[in-house]
Amino acid sequence: MHDPAVNLRVIYLHGFASSSRSAKAAYFGERLQGRGVDFECPDFNDPDFETMSMTRMLQQLDGVIASGRAPVTLIGSSLGGTLAILAAARFEAAIERLVLLAPAVMFAKPGHHLLPPERVERWRRDSTMMFFHHGAGEERRLGYGFYEDSLRYDAFNTPVPQPTMIFQGLRDDAVDYRTVEAFARGRPNVTLSLVDDDHQLLASLPRIWTDVEAFLGLVA
Repeated sequence: MHDPAVNLRVIYLHGFASSSRSAKAAYFGERLQGRGVDFECPDFNDPDFETMSMTRMLQQLDGVIASGRAPVTLIGSSLGGTLAILAAARFEAAIERLVLLAPAVMFAKPGHHLLPPERVERWRRDSTMMFFHHGAGEERRLGYGFYEDSLRYDAFNTPVPQPTMIFQGLRDDAVDYRTVEAFARGRPNVTLSLVDDDHQLLASLPRIWTDVEAFLGLVA
């Protein structure tokens, strides 16, 4: 009997100040690899967090996609969701589906509160700013170029032609669920599930996995 997992390749995109060792990456990696799916999670902190930018992340992802079999499914969390949206348009032929977990669709745009304007101005003046890095468990310095570069991109208005599932917490204090609702509205290829959870979505992972498993055709 044909095993649908044989032809699947999934790339997980971690969030801001996170890493390839995040809890959600481990959760999906364990289940997908256990089903025989080709699973990868690149670390966008390489070569260092201080010089990270959206442009660099897109270039790194392009290299990862090109290094193996296409098409791929992208699972993007928070800023990784933003990256997945941008990549879906840029590398359309190589990307088959998207799964977005609390995607920061308004990242670096008015209404997204990564930082208030006065802190952005201080960041510009000082050229770097310290952020708590969840992957490293400590404060890490990030260059202002990250913010400046992010203004070149507009995930909210980016066309996403691929079948897409979004999971968004109603108690998310980092991504306003209403902006995600607005992103999904008018896109017939996008399915949005609002769950009673926070930004991490950890309590909802079993339900999310059930839906993703079906979305990937892994249910017998």
